[in-house]
Amino acid sequence: MKYLPLALDLAEQDVLVVGAGDVAQRKISWLLKAGAAVSVVAPDASMQLNDHRIRIHNRPYTESDLEQRHLVVVATNNAELNVKIGQRARALGYLVNVVDLPAASNFIFPAIVERGDFTIAISSAGNAPVLTRYWRRTIDALVPARLQSWADLLGRYRDTVKSKLGTIDSRRRFWESVIDSDIAEEAYRDSNKAKQRLDKALDAFAFDHTHQQGAVYLIGAGPGDPELMTFKAVRLLQRAEVILYDRLVAPEIVNMGRRDAEYIYVGKRAKDHTLPQHKINELMLKLALDGKIVARLKGGDPFIFGRGAEELEHIIDANIPFEIVPGITAASGCASYAGIPLTHRDHAHSVRFVAGHLKDGYADLAWSSFADSRQTLVFYMGLMGLNTICRELIKVGRDESTPVALVERGTTPNQQVYVGTLTTICDVLSKHNVKAPTLIIIGSVVSLHSALAWRGISITE
Repeated sequence: MKYLPLALDLAEQDVLVVGAGDVAQRKISWLLKAGAAVSVVAPDASMQLNDHRIRIHNRPYTESDLEQRHLVVVATNNAELNVKIGQRARALGYLVNVVDLPAASNFIFPAIVERGDFTIAISSAGNAPVLTRYWRRTIDALVPARLQSWADLLGRYRDTVKSKLGTIDSRRRFWESVIDSDIAEEAYRDSNKAKQRLDKALDAFAFDHTHQQGAVYLIGAGPGDPELMTFKAVRLLQRAEVILYDRLVAPEIVNMGRRDAEYIYVGKRAKDHTLPQHKINELMLKLALDGKIVARLKGGDPFIFGRGAEELEHIIDANIPFEIVPGITAASGCASYAGIPLTHRDHAHSVRFVAGHLKDGYADLAWSSFADSRQTLVFYMGLMGLNTICRELIKVGRDESTPVALVERGTTPNQQVYVGTLTTICDVLSKHNVKAPTLIIIGSVVSLHSALAWRGISITE
């Protein structure tokens, strides 16, 4: 992030604008809305500006114009002069914006969505103004026209809430319970009626002590692409006060949580557990018993090789409220992003999801049940046991030429797909140094990959 968005109080502060063209006038309008005392210096300023709130100096700029300023905006049609003024203003320690020249500025104007004091700033650090304008228009269409009336009511109500609810957590949970309720719709129509309903909601909330109880959300984060998260997963993640997340959860997904949440990494990989499973279970229970809203964020789907049920056992025993949010499992997500249908009328009438990790060098599986050539097999956690998997499948009758795909880091920008057969795929693994997380797909459906591949890098050998 190149620029830090800040809300600046300019009320009655002396602001200098050098220039009076269209661009300068747009900046001046925002400065006036913020209550700044604006002085404009430009040879033709009096002809272009007609606002009694502006001090107009109808002449060229001089260095003395920079004396005693809080902020400076430079927007003349002379690029050399603009740079010169910007350099001088920065040397004096002022905030300065040289329009369309971020390198000469120490702040830039964001695109703004405004509803009175409720504002949203959008910026691309000056790199993509068209993209910034697009998102300003998009967001502006989503923000209610009378949102300021609701914001004003909430602002006036803060002291009342503070007097009735003694803890920060209880106050936050109250605000979260009403902020997007139908009381907001009432506020857009009649703020007095909305105030009455807010009073009733606060009294009911203060009387009902269940809001002090913790809860657990077991959330499937999907296979990696943040856009594959469900709406419900994002909504509950943003409600959580503590977020426990795994190694396979993408940072972009973890960052969907609240900024003020506590984040605890409990990642696990083969033979390397940051926290043993029983410690994770105990931690979730303790946090929930302490009254925290806990999100347990797991890669894929928590009920498909995710040990989700185990993690909820103590929660259920303690009678703590919980919700389970399914995620797109790796088999579905990685296969789709690799262009490999798991079933196909000409290739496979069923699909099996199999845990492929080894124990003492062997995978104790019902291998004979995998012999059907019209059955797609998807192995999770099977990379270290790939040689065993291929050998055992050939033993039970699978053709040596059966196609096999390794989908490495599926659904992410770094996705790679390696295709071979039961007899060649282990050499492919060694040659390309394929790393976990990698999903293994076995069956004739893999032959469709070459036609359906649409994402990432594909290597067929």
